[in-house]
Amino acid sequence: MSVIRWEPFKNISTLQERINRLFEDAFPRSAGEEEDLSVCAWRPLVDIYETDEGVVIQVDLPGVKKEDVSVEVKNSLLTIQGHRNIDAPVDEERYYRRERNCGTFQRSFTLRSAVAPESIKASFKNGVLTVLVPKPEEEKPKKISVSID
Repeated sequence: MSVIRWEPFKNISTLQERINRLFEDAFPRSAGEEEDLSVCAWRPLVDIYETDEGVVIQVDLPGVKKEDVSVEVKNSLLTIQGHRNIDAPVDEERYYRRERNCGTFQRSFTLRSAVAPESIKASFKNGVLTVLVPKPEEEKPKKISVSID
């Protein structure tokens, strides 16, 4: 008898797909519900990291025009919202695959401390929105020289 090594996490990557398929088979959506989800519900991907100047938020917005995006700050909540339009209308039966979503989007992030909205800088280049939220003055490290006697 041969001994087979047991790998408990071997198929964990496909577990979510199997669960999704199970629910889709058990509770099929009507055509109208599926259409609403594919046209309106999408969340652009975001990277958030910290630099010496502050916190940088980068949002992937391919196919979105600069004028269709807004960045707002209210009560320490930074909100990025906008919309992406369909390029050219195509009959649904002519699609082989449709993975790119369109419609409105919104992402909100809580800022660690109160920041003056006028100090926040945003740029839009090559389909990537970059927002720099500067650190408050008291949070920036200060170098103090120490004299030795």
